[in-house]
Amino acid sequence: MTGWLIAFGLAALAFAAMLVIGRIPRSTREITAAALLLGLAGYAWQGHPGLAGAPRKLAETKGDAFDEKLAERRRGLAERFGPAAQWMMLSDGLARQGKTKEAANVLLSGLRATPDDANLWLGLGNALVAHADGVISPGADFAYRRALVLDPEGPAPRYFYGLALARAGQIQAARDLWAPLAASAPAGSQVKAELEANIARIDSMLAAGSPSAR
Repeated sequence: MTGWLIAFGLAALAFAAMLVIGRIPRSTREITAAALLLGLAGYAWQGHPGLAGAPRKLAETKGDAFDEKLAERRRGLAERFGPAAQWMMLSDGLARQGKTKEAANVLLSGLRATPDDANLWLGLGNALVAHADGVISPGADFAYRRALVLDPEGPAPRYFYGLALARAGQIQAARDLWAPLAASAPAGSQVKAELEANIARIDSMLAAGSPSAR
């Protein structure tokens, strides 16, 4: 219980200090509060204040889990051009080295500069999922939903949020995102074919009563 009180107390103290001492402008207060919420969400998800620390080893030193094909698909759908590109390239470089925490932190830095960039929020969601080995943490879910709010008609937030949900076993939620996207995708496109195949697979799983996607 003490750990939780300390965490919330430090978060509140940090925000108050930034308001009073740092005098952060009104335009950056939302992203500052969001960053603190992401930290608290991560603590709520992973924090065990009563246990001894256990250092993370494999993911910090091995970069062979980086999905190059998925990154290329993301660049094709989202941030190949524009202000998010430089942050995403730097984040990808760190992720290739297995530095998933640093990869996510780079995107948070980008969001402090441009808090309304849907591509950066989407990238943060993907980075947090990669850091958690495929688990959609509260922070990742928040980032995906923020990207959807900022770019409700864009294909990238729906595609990658749906992909994360499907891989986490939330196949109905993934289908709900993918179905309208597949309907609006250009005829004959690779994305349309992929989404239709995934939706057909989900439908067969739901009909069979399968609890999750593998």
